[in-house]
Amino acid sequence: MTLVGDGTLTPVTSPTFVPVPEIATQLGLVVTKVHQLIRERQLLAVRVQGVLRVPAEFIDHGEVVKGLPATITLLKDAKFSDEEIIDWLYTLDDSLPGSPIQALRENRGREVHRRAQVAGF
Repeated sequence: MTLVGDGTLTPVTSPTFVPVPEIATQLGLVVTKVHQLIRERQLLAVRVQGVLRVPAEFIDHGEVVKGLPATITLLKDAKFSDEEIIDWLYTLDDSLPGSPIQALRENRGREVHRRAQVAGF
């Protein structure tokens, strides 16, 4: 992982934030169902310029990326905020290689979950 001088992780890849209605279209759901997925921590969203947005990379072939909800739960249990989870998912990790979100999209969730379990310690 890339570390800043103070020892904190720095995201070196950036999410592509898209509005919730666009995510709903990609998932074939109504917007209220996407809001429910966010409340249930199946997805994460942040406000960008006043609009609730979800990283586009969280969706793959019309579905939530396999392993993402479990990863969110592991990091939430470690007291990560939503923004910190997104940063963690997009931070390059040489041991994966790539970022955790890339690994999840490539069906390497087990490796990501191992790292998420120890991320809070």
